[in-house]
Amino acid sequence: MGQFFKQYLEPIKLNDVLVDWKSRDLSYLMEENYVKYFADIVKKAKPLHGRDLVLKASNIGGDVRVKYEDQRDFERIASEFGIFEEWKDGVPRTAYKGVVVFRYQKSRRIFLVGPNSLEQLGIEDS
Repeated sequence: MGQFFKQYLEPIKLNDVLVDWKSRDLSYLMEENYVKYFADIVKKAKPLHGRDLVLKASNIGGDVRVKYEDQRDFERIASEFGIFEEWKDGVPRTAYKGVVVFRYQKSRRIFLVGPNSLEQLGIEDS
């Protein structure tokens, strides 16, 4: 019953859909393939800038990419969306290459992208 249990962990439910993992090609999850796969989906996400990001994201169909400049900026954006704001060892929790991914309004993905994340993924900043 830690400080974030009620807000972030209690609402999580177990998956109730059976998945036949052997019938799917999961080779994109191998480390050598995953960076390219992840970079492609981040690159395709529509960039959003400025304030009122929740409102802007609500009006876009599909994935969204929001760049944060530093820890303080990340915490401000995370607070707007109501997601976990904690950092550990200089990066946000759950980040991959400085990118935090979460679902918003059930279907669209939001990518919170760090200052060097696009470069690490081989994506030109737009």
